[in-house]
Amino acid sequence: MHGGDGGEVASAAAGPPTPLEWKFSQVFGERAAGEEVQEVDIISVIEFDKSGNHLATGDRGGRVVLFERTDAKEHGGNQRELERMDQVSRHPEFRYKTEFQSHEPEFDYLKSLEIEEKINKIRWCQTANGAVFLLSTNDKTIKYWKVQEKKVKKISEIKVDTDRSYNPLSNDLSFPPGGLPSLRLPVVTSGETSLVARCRRVYAHAHDYHINSISNNSDGETFISADDLRINLWNLEISNQSFNIVDVKPTNMEDLTEVITSAEFHPTHCNTLAYSSSKGSIRLIDLRQSALCDSHSKIFEEQEAPGSRSFFTEIIASISDVKFARDGRYLLSRDYMSLKLWDVNMDSGPVATFQVHEYLRPKLCDLYENDSIFDKFECCLSGDGLRVATGSYSNLFRIFGCAPGSTEATTLEASKNPMRRQIQTPARPSRSLTSSISRVVRRGAESPGPDANGNSFDFTTKLLHLAWHPSENSIACAAANSLYMYYA
Repeated sequence: MHGGDGGEVASAAAGPPTPLEWKFSQVFGERAAGEEVQEVDIISVIEFDKSGNHLATGDRGGRVVLFERTDAKEHGGNQRELERMDQVSRHPEFRYKTEFQSHEPEFDYLKSLEIEEKINKIRWCQTANGAVFLLSTNDKTIKYWKVQEKKVKKISEIKVDTDRSYNPLSNDLSFPPGGLPSLRLPVVTSGETSLVARCRRVYAHAHDYHINSISNNSDGETFISADDLRINLWNLEISNQSFNIVDVKPTNMEDLTEVITSAEFHPTHCNTLAYSSSKGSIRLIDLRQSALCDSHSKIFEEQEAPGSRSFFTEIIASISDVKFARDGRYLLSRDYMSLKLWDVNMDSGPVATFQVHEYLRPKLCDLYENDSIFDKFECCLSGDGLRVATGSYSNLFRIFGCAPGSTEATTLEASKNPMRRQIQTPARPSRSLTSSISRVVRRGAESPGPDANGNSFDFTTKLLHLAWHPSENSIACAAANSLYMYYA
């Protein structure tokens, strides 16, 4: 299905890919049983860089933590060598690299508003001269960081003995009668190397509402930031000026019917970006059309089934995340109930729909009462475009195959023993490719639960954030303060 016409034919001829067997790889920050997790330590964002050799996480305490791939370094970072290795037997390994405080709590005295330090998004920028660059943002302020190795310089002293006499009329350096026992001279020496993070620029005072997205442009020079009602375009080199390219704010705020929930640049076309809304639509806009993109070039939305509307319809239709596939041909969106895959050339409806929370439909009243219905789950695609993934409750995440004819549907728990007994259910026939949830049974004990598949779910533990390695079948996901990594 992916990779253009030739790719579609080849994929169809070869049939759907074999379902992957996922294995636990690593965990960082796993808490002991019964240990209480501090609110500031909960991970709020995960992001791989384009090479997949670096991984960044941000937390609610405003910290950014960087991890570095180590098994790639053993082979000198030679991509051909890595590709020749057996993908199943090779165990991807990352190590902690460094961390820094990106944002601090602030207070807006004009609006009497507290601004949290929580990191909402991180985006990697182009590397240069051995340094890595990234953007991070909280609700109001975006920062541009440079992380580079620096040699720590130490100042030591050496003693120079002297017994010269003191002569005030002489031009020579001399000392009082009897001389000094020694002369101390400072010497600068280079010691161990350490990683230093420096904030290069601060992009502030451009958003009245909370920033929900930032996205780099493929031109390497600009990026966008989006809040509930506006999208701004920035130049990385200019921090005191941005251009408002999308504005959905009505003249009268009582006429407001939808807000922007997520925005992302096309991976290769620097003039194209997509943004999603709380009404369940995705708009594709072309920056070449006008300075203020009031109109869209395409809109992707699924029509409601007759008679299906309820009090919760608009709430569960709100899109919490949108991602372009690596080739830019497909868009993946996540609403509360499902994942939808869209072909950018076909706006009549999604080419695939994956049910994630359909079993929760009878419980929408309870979910509304405890605010769980407003949880914002992220989504991601594999680099080859053959699989998609998203999170759920009880620290579960789901992986679906999206190639034609695929019935792959895997449910895993973020833990050191993630594999559960999985009974895959064939996709229901429909206009779109649909994958249903696989049945999950806990290891070692039966877990009768409220849903049709016999599972019990904990709505206080939720896996909101996850990221797929750009070129390998490797997933990083966050459960509270712990970062879990899996490979296949």
